Amino acid sequence: MYTNDEIKEIVKQKYSDIALQEKSTNIISCCGSSGCSTQVYNIMTDSYETVEGYNPDADLGLGCGLPTEFAKIEEGNIVLDLGSGAGNDAFVARSLTGNSGKVIGVDFTDAMVSKARRNAEKLNLYNVEFRHGDIENLPVSDESIDVVVSNCVLNLVPDKHQAIKEIFRVLKTGGHFSISDIVLTGDLPDTLQNAAEMYAGCVAGALQKDDYLEIIRKTGFSDIKIQKQKAIIIPDDILADYLNSDQISAYHANKNIIHSITVYAEKKGVCCSGSNCC
Repeated sequence: MYTNDEIKEIVKQKYSDIALQEKSTNIISCCGSSGCSTQVYNIMTDSYETVEGYNPDADLGLGCGLPTEFAKIEEGNIVLDLGSGAGNDAFVARSLTGNSGKVIGVDFTDAMVSKARRNAEKLNLYNVEFRHGDIENLPVSDESIDVVVSNCVLNLVPDKHQAIKEIFRVLKTGGHFSISDIVLTGDLPDTLQNAAEMYAGCVAGALQKDDYLEIIRKTGFSDIKIQKQKAIIIPDDILADYLNSDQISAYHANKNIIHSITVYAEKKGVCCSGSNCC
């Protein structure tokens, strides 16, 4: 089993590689991690192509939902995009905030931040800012954000409790988030659970769905709801790298273990303390 620091280094190295390669390479692999599938497999099956603000240069095919579609972003909002990558969701959010709003993207991969900044410069967007930082310790002031979005990123964070607490901290009272993420509704085989490639591929770090939602609730968020859910099917050629034929059959017998969800929640009060909160 990997330590939190080892997981972060695995993810950082993999996503640094992704930032420097073509999108066409990313989309033939599991969640953008190269070299783990011989058939077209992209965990992101929702298309951005008709979404206002979409910029193909910023879309690396790494998401698992369309959080901006559900995030209730309004003109003038300050929006925070966690794990902003090359800027795809940030630019979509900017189309909704307009000139009077602002979008801040945070990513802990230097190459991604650089790529996003270049994309913003090409688009001449003065009110979109990309910061290097860790989601477990956000470089963002308390109570400064109206809306948080994130697309298939929190599953990569080792300490999800701390990440959710950070989201609560930076949101204004009355603010909310809409986050697309990978969760489980069953147990992964140990060889998948412990595979470095599956950590970088958005699977091994995923929590059980009920546990994920409970962390959100205990942090103090309210009006928690699932806005969208879909099953994620891993092709057999990926599974074969980690499981034998009998194990693959057993895995398929437990259908729809891995899901993408888009979850919404609001911050209405202060983060509580004690054994049942935060």
